[in-house]
Amino acid sequence: MSEVKQQLERRAAIISILREQAVGRQQDLVRVLRRQGHHATQSSVSRDLRELGVLKAGDRYVLMSEVLEPVNGNFDALAHFVREIRPAGASLTVLKTTVGAAQSVAVAMDRAQWPEVVGTISGDDTIFIATQGASQQQKLLRRLHSTFRV
Repeated sequence: MSEVKQQLERRAAIISILREQAVGRQQDLVRVLRRQGHHATQSSVSRDLRELGVLKAGDRYVLMSEVLEPVNGNFDALAHFVREIRPAGASLTVLKTTVGAAQSVAVAMDRAQWPEVVGTISGDDTIFIATQGASQQQKLLRRLHSTFRV
């Protein structure tokens, strides 16, 4: 079997496993995959999780799609990822998240299409949110604090 086919099958298995059971460590996921007959190492699973957009939510891995699908303006599923909100100048706001969650939170914010947000840029645990100016930033700060209760 080709390496690409193995990778695709392993990733499909990872999605299935994460939907069916709570997995808290990569090594546990490697064991389950091997029991199912998939070639898996910690490094291949780590790469797969990153490519699949899997997040660590508390003590378990979750698929980003499962976190984002129910959002539709309701950010309760993402609220526990947000750690800090602070202004950085008159039109830039910094939102700090748990490691690995910034992109998911930024995507959800972009999908919500908040009128005061011009755009977002996310890294691993930091989101930069641009607004038109100070008044829009103040509206955004109120919305963020209300939404994420930080």
